[in-house]
Amino acid sequence: MKTPYGTNDASYQAAGQFEGLIKLVDAFYTFMDELPEAKNVRAMHADDLTLSRDKLARFLSAWTGGPRLYKEKYGAISIPAAHSHLAIGSDERDAWLLCMEKALALQPYEQDFKEYLLKQLSVPAERCRNQD
Repeated sequence: MKTPYGTNDASYQAAGQFEGLIKLVDAFYTFMDELPEAKNVRAMHADDLTLSRDKLARFLSAWTGGPRLYKEKYGAISIPAAHSHLAIGSDERDAWLLCMEKALALQPYEQDFKEYLLKQLSVPAERCRNQD
């Protein structure tokens, strides 16, 4: 019997561990660069996305039940506080989620995990919204 996503490291394992999360994050930022809907969100990032890619992959590691790689390298984080200096409204939240949805579609994950992960990621995405 399969361990439910969100239990222990089941989500981390379903994502392909850290290597799989890196692939997800790389696809996510590729869509952020390419999608016109993500233009405003992309503008909130540095031109060089190396640090953003590293931070997101490390954050997702712990967030999916894997090693706490973000905390080990950068310290503790509050997602809403870390984004509070940015004007994030519904359009920005939705653009971020669109990039993630498209990135998830390219991953070799089970379909139910893709749906689960996108639903779960909508929670911190909404918590970052500070406009509207």
